[in-house]
Amino acid sequence: MKDKSMSWVLFTTLLLVTLTLLASFNVSFSIIFYLTVAGQAAVIAMVYKVLTDKHTTTYTFKDGYADQPLKSKL
Repeated sequence: MKDKSMSWVLFTTLLLVTLTLLASFNVSFSIIFYLTVAGQAAVIAMVYKVLTDKHTTTYTFKDGYADQPLKSKL
């Protein structure tokens, strides 16, 4: 992946989806409990990594949003 922080997002997402699937299949409580604790730690680590990422951009608020086309300045 391009950004290291995005790999944390992917890891945390996969961990929590796996936890949800295991809980729906009635897996042992101890496994669910430890995965829940690990998931909470992964969320905290993910938030920290994303917020401290060294990402820079040249866009400003005057440029508009990335999901909308830029308006002509005529």
